[in-house]
Amino acid sequence: MTTQCRYCPLRRKDAFLPMSKEEVSFMEKFKSGELTVEPGTPILMEGSNSPQLYTALTGMGIRDKTLENGSRQVISFVFPGDFIGLQAGIMGEMGHSVEARTHMRLCVFNRSEFWNFFKSHPERAFDITWLAAIEEHFMGEVLATIGQRTAMQAIAWAMVKIFERGQSLGMVTHNQMLLPYSQRDLADALGLSVVHTNKTLGALKERQLLSWSDRVLQINDLAALAKEGMTDPESRQKRPLL
Repeated sequence: MTTQCRYCPLRRKDAFLPMSKEEVSFMEKFKSGELTVEPGTPILMEGSNSPQLYTALTGMGIRDKTLENGSRQVISFVFPGDFIGLQAGIMGEMGHSVEARTHMRLCVFNRSEFWNFFKSHPERAFDITWLAAIEEHFMGEVLATIGQRTAMQAIAWAMVKIFERGQSLGMVTHNQMLLPYSQRDLADALGLSVVHTNKTLGALKERQLLSWSDRVLQINDLAALAKEGMTDPESRQKRPLL
């Protein structure tokens, strides 16, 4: 059954700003349905002109871009509550691909209604602008990480950011969270080789800062890991939910 926005489980998560009754009512009209996808299913393809936009209701995915020679850059990891397809909604086609890595449920929105969305609900339109600005800020952090952090610092930084997202979504229990990605995914996100990534994760495990095996990430000392990654544990800034 389709989840009504008024009963959306994400609205109870610490990660998101509260919504007014009017906003909830509008989103129920804007939402056209739900889509269920299995792990490994492409949600949006690079270069595609999708008629639909999505919000990840449950499950996790990955955004990546492939070059002509087959090399891949992981752009970001998709968490519940993330808005998917904004590039296609604004620019007409996707500049990267999005793939499910777990069983996912997606809220579906028709792109044809996007401009009415901006015109009739400027507050909600500002939320999309805010999300785009946050994405731009994060991409700046990623670029600085790839260019200036060592492999040890980069992996520590990435794991802190992932863990903090998990905490805000209630995905962390006893310092553990599901992390359904591969070391290849992490390496492709940080511009590292898989061998270097594996050795660095092993070194962090030996120092008892983290462990990552069987799709489970455990952080033993978040403050120490953040210090290694040259970052600070962030106060949780709530995000708009679409």
